[in-house]
Amino acid sequence: MDDNQILDLYWARSESAISETSKKYGKYCHFVAYNILHNPQDSEECVNETWLKAWNSMPPHRPQRLSAFLGKITRNLSLNRYQRYNAEKRGRGRITLALEELQECIPAGGCVEQVVDDLALADILNRFLASLGTETRKIFMRRYWYLCSVKEIAAGLHISESKVKMTLLRSRKELRTLLEKEGIVL
Repeated sequence: MDDNQILDLYWARSESAISETSKKYGKYCHFVAYNILHNPQDSEECVNETWLKAWNSMPPHRPQRLSAFLGKITRNLSLNRYQRYNAEKRGRGRITLALEELQECIPAGGCVEQVVDDLALADILNRFLASLGTETRKIFMRRYWYLCSVKEIAAGLHISESKVKMTLLRSRKELRTLLEKEGIVL
């Protein structure tokens, strides 16, 4: 079933919308949640919460890209759950480390989650991502959207960890330069 048909089910308030969404995007949403939480039960709960949030937001909202809409919901739910579980341990966890790497590239007073959601920055970020080569874009997205470790990225792309680290460093510098050029206060 294609995305428009699934969206039509939501708008018709058909309960089959959730089962069709789960069939098509269940593995994807579970991947997003598991990469953040590293716990199958918590990941499954976040995915189920994603279906509920999708049900409650459609209508009136009709997303243009259902996969991105569901991935964003799952990611935010997972990050919130991660923060709740690790509130007292704010040390050098994997998620915290990945998000801290981007701190030098985000506007003052904000956090990474707000930047991604901020419509004013969406165009700049999209242009930045479009300007990257395919491999660099994959590395950047795997690190900062899917929150994969450097080791996982290197293994998945069959490159060295040092190449991943250097690519991420250069990408962050390019992003910072672009944001400063666009007048974003860091």
